[in-house]
Amino acid sequence: MTDSADRESAMPRRGAARTAKLASIPIGIAGRAVGGWGKRLAGQSAEQVSATLSAKAAEQLFEVLGTLKGGAMKFGQALSVFEAAVPDDMAKPYREALTKLQSAAPPMSAQQTRRVLAQQLGRSWEGRFTHFDDVPAASASIGQVHRATWHDGREVAVKVQYPGADEALRSDLRQLQRFSRLFQAFVPGTDVKPLMAELADRMDEELDYLNEADNQRAFVKAFEGDPAFLIPRVVASAPKVVVTEWVTGTPLSKVIAGGDQETRDLAGRLLMEFHYSSPARAHLLHSDPHPGNFMVTDDGRLCVLDFGGVAKLPNGIPRHLGEMTRLALDGESDDLMRLLRENGFVRTDSDLAADEVLAYLAPFTEPLATPTFHFTRRWMQRQAGRVGDTRGSDFRVGRSLNLPPEYLMIHRVTAGSTGILCQLDAEVPARGIVERWQPGFAR
Repeated sequence: MTDSADRESAMPRRGAARTAKLASIPIGIAGRAVGGWGKRLAGQSAEQVSATLSAKAAEQLFEVLGTLKGGAMKFGQALSVFEAAVPDDMAKPYREALTKLQSAAPPMSAQQTRRVLAQQLGRSWEGRFTHFDDVPAASASIGQVHRATWHDGREVAVKVQYPGADEALRSDLRQLQRFSRLFQAFVPGTDVKPLMAELADRMDEELDYLNEADNQRAFVKAFEGDPAFLIPRVVASAPKVVVTEWVTGTPLSKVIAGGDQETRDLAGRLLMEFHYSSPARAHLLHSDPHPGNFMVTDDGRLCVLDFGGVAKLPNGIPRHLGEMTRLALDGESDDLMRLLRENGFVRTDSDLAADEVLAYLAPFTEPLATPTFHFTRRWMQRQAGRVGDTRGSDFRVGRSLNLPPEYLMIHRVTAGSTGILCQLDAEVPARGIVERWQPGFAR
């Protein structure tokens, strides 16, 4: 295999080739829509045609995103946590495509992997390991993971960044922004454009594995000795390679697919506590919530992986977010509206009424109204349908509210982890977790 062919097999990065693959998504969906009109004329119901088209569109969308890796795959992973909002009669093909996307992508060759390791860890890199498995154990959006044994006998995970990941990521995000209106259909009730803009802003941080290693070390220190959580220690790091301790466990995707209720509830509780406690304990927020980044270990701990996307919160979660949540839960519309305006969530020239805003936000606080709450796909579908219904008042209110940029990551993590809780079908003591860790919520 030639050097250029070797590079191309790992991550297609030539602008024209990647653009053509991404462009095939809307073209393919449009072609199927024309075929769908023919089926309508042949007697199939609108619902049957819609379900068929959606299933095939999901299959094509995530097949293309998974093949391209880079920004395209990362965007697909970000969408994947909203799978629970897809109506049940269409959910299976989405679920299967998304599960594959969370953990699978074509690997780069052993020759190419070793070339990157030599560049990053030095020409004698093999001497630092007693064993290195050339076959990757897992893949991610911008890199793949190999199992190995460190020179001191520790089992380790070696994450190697795909050559050309930086070029591919920037190219993908530019192209995906052109198709944002199309992708909106896959996440009803969610504004895709800010999500894509946030991904672009975080791109450079996630490409720097030295930064990721520093983030991971900070989480290890913050959760040291906690019997409920396991953060793998960093063994070595370089700009495009990071070596961490190897951990075995059951990925959340498998728990979602077939875990018993006890494991589902445990995973849901620990996931929620991890996200709510991290800003107070580490002054950081793990900002890449999808099932591929979490495992349940045999001794019942939540193992957290991939610290490339992390939001820095030196003062923790802002207190007024907890205050606004409490006011929405208690039905205090006037005080809620005042806080929203003061903190930039409602524009000064807006004519929204306080009762309208309360009616929009209050249903989101349902999980905190009782000591425990059962997160289900049906509940999330109801919320997505409510805020995504263009004929309803909630749609108009939602479009009139503003999300200040500094809260975008917090919003993404909250929405994403809630999506995972609904996929888990978990019953969680949400109120107690929020009361303990969210400043401003407790009375």
